[in-house]
Amino acid sequence: MPFNFAYDVRDEYTGNDYAHKADSDGAVVNGEYRVLLPDGRTQIVTYTADHVAGYLAEVAYEGEARYPETRPYQPYSAPALAYTAPVPDYEAPASAYEAPAPAYKAPAPAYEAPAPAYKAPAPAYEAPAPAYKAPAPAYEAPLLSYETPGPSYGLPEHL
Repeated sequence: MPFNFAYDVRDEYTGNDYAHKADSDGAVVNGEYRVLLPDGRTQIVTYTADHVAGYLAEVAYEGEARYPETRPYQPYSAPALAYTAPVPDYEAPASAYEAPAPAYKAPAPAYEAPAPAYKAPAPAYEAPAPAYKAPAPAYEAPLLSYETPGPSYGLPEHL
């Protein structure tokens, strides 16, 4: 979709200074954005983006970098307290009430524990008798089908 937009923020009080603008014909987007960096320079990025070449950007800077003076390290030490906690000039009030006594008695149970209304059921089946007999072995122990081998070497032929 073709589009065109721009915005610009310059606030001297907070130091914010940034802007962005872009135009698109539906296939290619051309744009630029500007950001004020913490070192005082302005970074300007001019870009083109499309589905063939991707995002191509050129970055430039305006201004000169400024850095605050460095100071030697000084470990933090808490400042001495310039005040003392106030001392109360009154006493805490005494309790003016007592916990109330219960105004009721615990009720007596109005029922008895019920007796069981059932008996454990008798088994409705008997254990089944086996329906098969243990099978007789269907094989015999195997016979040896090999002979003990003799040595696999002989005397040398030249002897």
